[in-house]
Amino acid sequence: MLKSLSRRVLMGAAAAAAMTIGMTANAQLALAETVLRVVPHAGLKILDPIWTTAYISRNHGYMIYDTLFSLDADGAIQPQMVDTVTRSEDGMTVTLTLRDGLMWHDGTPVTAEDCVASINRWGGKDAMGQKLMSFVDNLSADGDKNIVFTMNTPTSLIELALSKPSSNVPFMMPARIAATPGSEQISEYIGSGPYKMNMEEWEPGVKVVYEKFDEYVPRSEPASGFSGAKIAKVDRVEWTPNRDIQQAVNALNAGEVDIIESLPPDLHPLIHDAGKAYIKDSNPPGLQYTARFNVLHPPFDNDKIRQALLYAFNQEDFLEANIGHADFYKTCKALFGCGMPFESTAHMDGLLESNFAKAKELLAEAGYDGTPVVLMHSTNVPVLTNLAPVAKELMEAIGMNVDMQSMDWSTLVARRSKQDAPADGGWNMFLTAWTMGDLINPLTMAFLNSSCDKALFGWPCDEQMEELRDQFARAGTADEQKKIIDAIQARFVEYPTHIHLGQWNTPSALANNIDGYLQAGVPVFWNIEKK
Repeated sequence: MLKSLSRRVLMGAAAAAAMTIGMTANAQLALAETVLRVVPHAGLKILDPIWTTAYISRNHGYMIYDTLFSLDADGAIQPQMVDTVTRSEDGMTVTLTLRDGLMWHDGTPVTAEDCVASINRWGGKDAMGQKLMSFVDNLSADGDKNIVFTMNTPTSLIELALSKPSSNVPFMMPARIAATPGSEQISEYIGSGPYKMNMEEWEPGVKVVYEKFDEYVPRSEPASGFSGAKIAKVDRVEWTPNRDIQQAVNALNAGEVDIIESLPPDLHPLIHDAGKAYIKDSNPPGLQYTARFNVLHPPFDNDKIRQALLYAFNQEDFLEANIGHADFYKTCKALFGCGMPFESTAHMDGLLESNFAKAKELLAEAGYDGTPVVLMHSTNVPVLTNLAPVAKELMEAIGMNVDMQSMDWSTLVARRSKQDAPADGGWNMFLTAWTMGDLINPLTMAFLNSSCDKALFGWPCDEQMEELRDQFARAGTADEQKKIIDAIQARFVEYPTHIHLGQWNTPSALANNIDGYLQAGVPVFWNIEKK
């Protein structure tokens, strides 16, 4: 009897131990399934998405901040933090009322005062924000929930500007943080979005961790684009960039990561052949390559020298060198994009065709004296790496002296904000890419902003261009806007602020058990689940 009891005790202990081991394994598995492991396109070093237009900082912004309005998958404007919009009969007073349940990550409620401060900071920095604020006589808070715009001219720009989907996105921040001048970076990172940042685990440029914010109250509408319910369906999102994209693909196929944000087309066969992941494009309209001038310093302070590059460059060389597969790129002379609402090739004949003879003629007329062009070259973002070498070769073909300086993307982003002379740590040109959502009209296109010191890095200064952008903002019909688009392109040829170098796509790669990746135009990580 004692032996039988002893045997039952031992058997019970063994069963309990086995059950404990099983529960531990299951708990570990459950934990693993709530962590989304992402390879982003770049390392995150700058955490202020208003101070910089860098897309990695914008993507970070979408993780922790929220917006007053947003665009759904069809491009329609929807309320996000806003509950209702009220307009006076004359259109001169517009009141936005916040919805219930909005909470900052530090546990304090979101107030109208916070949003007023956030709009003011963004409106002083962003091209579209600046244009919106030129219509505003006063912006104030009426109680805790009402944001009141007092206008000098009735306009529909409020919702359009505050739903801007890409850099700079009008993210809302606590008033004490938004009080930081736009020329300075914020030092506290508190949002009201579905995830909060784990500052203790942040390794700049190496790793960033986001954790589900349990107090977030999503909207009741289904997720669509940037709008609707932002539901965090995983507990943690970990971003770990990988300079070796082949290594990242191997990790995805081995189940070590879940998403590669941007996968070059030549590696797609490795995904298809392994069968462990699939390809999905969250941004079908794609992106546009762009060369940006600094007009403050020679040689690009001379309009004719900038014009020369409009003739010397061609889009196919840049697209082929960086994308390499015609299925994923297209040449497009339309300043505001092909397949987009304001597509127009007016005044673009003869440009972007590597007409070296015409380019050399313009350099001679400008009196180009061999002044070196400090060309910043980004080395660690695969889809940008080959841009600067192509630009260097084309500029040298027309007799320009090019000093190409290589650096990682985060260093380039910090340096491009400097107005110093190129010889003193400044710059003359760099190349980048914009998502088409940033380029669809003259107000969203930040590089077209020509308001001198208020303009984006590069600081173009042209009254005619600004007057045309004002006319576009005031235009009452689509036909009027299209006429202004053609006039803007004519002025752009005379006063180039940048050079558009073709459209392209690089879809994401996702493990087979990942579902809910939204077609938003920007990689967002709410609504995603691991099955």
